[in-house]
Amino acid sequence: MSPPVNKIQSDEKLPETADVVIIGGGIIGCATAYYLAKKGHSVALIEKGHVGGEQSSRNWGWCRQQRRDAREIPLIKESLQLWGGLNEEIGAETGFRRTGLLYVTKDQAEVARWERWLEDARQYQLHTRMLSGAEAEAMMPGCTEKWAAGLHTPTDGRAEPALAAPAIAAAARKLGVTLHQNCAARGLETVGGKVAAVVTEAGVVRTNSVLCAAGAWSRLFLRRQNVELKQLSVRASVFRTEPAPEVLGSPVSAPGFGMRRRLDGGYTVGYRGAADFELTPDALRQLRAFWPAYSQGSPGIKVRFGGAFFRGLGQGSNWALDRPSPFEAVRVLDPAPNMGVLETAFANLKTAYPALAGIKMAEAWAGMIDTTPDAIPVISAVDTLPGLYIATGFSGHGFGIGPAAGRLAADLIAGDHPLVDPAPFRWSRMVDGTRLVPMEGL
Repeated sequence: MSPPVNKIQSDEKLPETADVVIIGGGIIGCATAYYLAKKGHSVALIEKGHVGGEQSSRNWGWCRQQRRDAREIPLIKESLQLWGGLNEEIGAETGFRRTGLLYVTKDQAEVARWERWLEDARQYQLHTRMLSGAEAEAMMPGCTEKWAAGLHTPTDGRAEPALAAPAIAAAARKLGVTLHQNCAARGLETVGGKVAAVVTEAGVVRTNSVLCAAGAWSRLFLRRQNVELKQLSVRASVFRTEPAPEVLGSPVSAPGFGMRRRLDGGYTVGYRGAADFELTPDALRQLRAFWPAYSQGSPGIKVRFGGAFFRGLGQGSNWALDRPSPFEAVRVLDPAPNMGVLETAFANLKTAYPALAGIKMAEAWAGMIDTTPDAIPVISAVDTLPGLYIATGFSGHGFGIGPAAGRLAADLIAGDHPLVDPAPFRWSRMVDGTRLVPMEGL
């Protein structure tokens, strides 16, 4: 089931030309459109379904610096600054609240990993600190569990996935961005080895700059342009509760459950580290690239073999641009949630918080998370195809860093001084032999 997402108006007619065309109406694409429009560029935002319809509305809604890969920390610090002023700037509610964020554990090996992360993170002057078990328990009144330790960042926060991307897209439209929903981008036209146009199901937009911010669809789109992007998708399941007593205002990640207080009075709940990965022919083609990450051990990710493998056998990458593409066949990725995982998380939550024993699950859903072998995104120009830019592969971290990721992409496209050093997010690492390894314990 698809979670509710605020709907916004589309523009009826495609422009003949635009300075920039953005493919993908998730939070990254919407934020990039907004910041480009602020810079004075004309932008057409193309979305095959509706704004925020896929992972941008299906995530936990956390905006965290805590436990970030060090390569992402400068970006999330900038993002939290942007989140803090965004409601006032755009005149709309994104749901952002600076509530702090808490991790707790019973595992001493995990405590050791946190300590190593803190050593690396100190250079960024974060406000994160390690808590004793007693200190962690004091921050979770009403919780019956005992913890070995906690990790707390008071400057982290939360926002509402159902509100944020649509609010940013609506703000972008006010600045002149044209928005085209239910309009799939089929591919690119090039002239002289450079981007010249985007072909959509509704017509052609001439442009010299295109951003692919298509989330889980990015690899397939780019394969048609002979651009290599190492990316797989995993399915993560989430649910929301009916309105319930407030036991904790800040998001918390605990063994067996994770929770975030919602503006509607309920909670968004998931299972920390749990996800399903469906084996496909394309996954086998990328086995070598993803093996270092897999070999680190991800016990919460369950590999499954089924219909996705056989559907993938017939999926090519050279469709005609004057005929329906794979992106029109599936407007919104809406996979079924893993109810076994969610029921376990719900039971764990109720055991930990007796005050929540009587609450009910209101709605469950799943989303496809676009992951890279090193679990950090690509935000970059593509060296081999001038005019093409990518912002994808956010590996489950994209919502929180969405505003700054969009600002960085806009800086790169506009040729302005970048918000942060873009080198860690360069596309070339996908093809130049760089060893792609995620942060320990991510």
